Amino acid sequence: MSDATPNTNRFAQFKLVLLGESAVGKSSIVHRFVKNTFDDMRESTIGAAFLTQSINLPESNTTIKFEIWDTAGQERYKSLAPMYYRNANAALCVYDITSRSSFNKAQEWIKELKRQATEGIVIALVGNKLDLEENREVDQQEVEEYIVQQSAEDDGNQIITSECSAKNGDGVLDIFNSIGRALPVDEVINAAANRGRPAGSRQQGGIDLARARRQQAAAANSCC
Repeated sequence: MSDATPNTNRFAQFKLVLLGESAVGKSSIVHRFVKNTFDDMRESTIGAAFLTQSINLPESNTTIKFEIWDTAGQERYKSLAPMYYRNANAALCVYDITSRSSFNKAQEWIKELKRQATEGIVIALVGNKLDLEENREVDQQEVEEYIVQQSAEDDGNQIITSECSAKNGDGVLDIFNSIGRALPVDEVINAAANRGRPAGSRQQGGIDLARARRQQAAAANSCC
């Protein structure tokens, strides 16, 4: 009989939020990641949608569960966003590689996250619709220069950059794996062990769902 003790799989849970302009494909990225499906006719998200999915990082023998909040991109819902990125451990700021304005909007979200989100939040700047390369308006070199500029600010926020196609699935899983590797897994697991309960990211001051629903309804009924 072997004296070797089998490795115990570790578990950690983190809150992740998606931000970006309407129609950049935030919901499509999430559904490709969670359900491995794509719908060309997907309707715009109203307020926010909640999904969960887990990834395995074999190099650290860790399972990471993401609590994913997919927010609406329409301007009238912008005031709701702070409720969803509050206490988030990671954020996907999504733009459409065929839309320069959406890239500018993603930069605005990053600026807001740096100013108001949880300190040390992992930010991923994600260019979607890689399958429409022939219509590209945002060059990768421009994105890299932006990341270098942000890194020079040395504000403690890590920014991951990537491109993907929610339509064919290219690069989607890689984004979430990269985020998982950047998250403070050991810190969360050790803190949970000291408290004597399972590792998770829930913190005080989370989302008031009743209030969120009321504000969503008000935003949906407001004038565009």
